[in-house]
Amino acid sequence: MAIELRQSFQVRAPIEAVWAFLLDPQNVVACMPGASLTQVIDDKSFVGAVKVKVGAVTAQYQGTITYTGIDAAARVVTMLAEGKERGGGTVKGTIISQLSSTEGGAVTNVETSSSFDLTGKIVQVGRGMIEGISAQIIKMYVGNVRAMLEPIAAAAATAASGSATAGQPAAATPPPARQESINIVAVVAKTLWESVKGFFKRLFGKRSS
Repeated sequence: MAIELRQSFQVRAPIEAVWAFLLDPQNVVACMPGASLTQVIDDKSFVGAVKVKVGAVTAQYQGTITYTGIDAAARVVTMLAEGKERGGGTVKGTIISQLSSTEGGAVTNVETSSSFDLTGKIVQVGRGMIEGISAQIIKMYVGNVRAMLEPIAAAAATAASGSATAGQPAAATPPPARQESINIVAVVAKTLWESVKGFFKRLFGKRSS
């Protein structure tokens, strides 16, 4: 099954900070729910794992992510993800992220596009559900990125303005609390709720027109 996703979001931090963040696999993995970094092969490839929990059943996907393209001038990074599930399923896809500055450099726009091919039991839940679950996981990832980067950027801006206490360096923001696995039950429930709300909005919108 082929899945394509697009996501855009903003981070209140300079583009240089967001760019450096995306090029560090430890940061990326720390913000991805249920993910763990197993091995850094080199500066462009690393091995990781993702745990997915469905009730009492836990599935683990292992694979590699490779930075296949890094265009510093255009602020575009391309990553190739390949993984296998112990039950025989596979996933392979490309993630492209492009950064741009706004609000005088204080905010960074991030545009991402992903294309994946999935095989195995997961495809039985259907395309709509997979896309909905993926969107919720991305929201969680974006929230973690903001939680790590924005306080540091705010502290740096305060220090630069001269209002920070002299001689006191800005405190580093700890990584988000580790989520040992993605609780698919909770994610699916939220996805279904969003679908229900969307249905009623469309229904009442038609009646009022």
